[in-house]
Amino acid sequence: MKTIDVNAKEWFDKVNGNSYFSMNITIDYGMKTERSFYVPIQYGYGDHYRHEAFREIQERKIIPKQNERLPYWQYYANKNIIARHYKQEKCPKREL
Repeated sequence: MKTIDVNAKEWFDKVNGNSYFSMNITIDYGMKTERSFYVPIQYGYGDHYRHEAFREIQERKIIPKQNERLPYWQYYANKNIIARHYKQEKCPKREL
């Protein structure tokens, strides 16, 4: 894995006061090994989507699970992985 691109959309439920997001994750964008997948709507706010993207690529066995609980940003730095994260806020629920 050389790159990871995370494109998230966030919706705020005004009635209950909760934030939710969904995201598309692309591994090795523009390379022969490129692959993408969608992560459906789930609860979370702020940068939580970044942590969940890291957990998701571990669950899909793209990278091994970390026993020492290394943060995503440190793992990417150690492995020289280019990580790009983008979150579009204030999306309507139907876009998620």
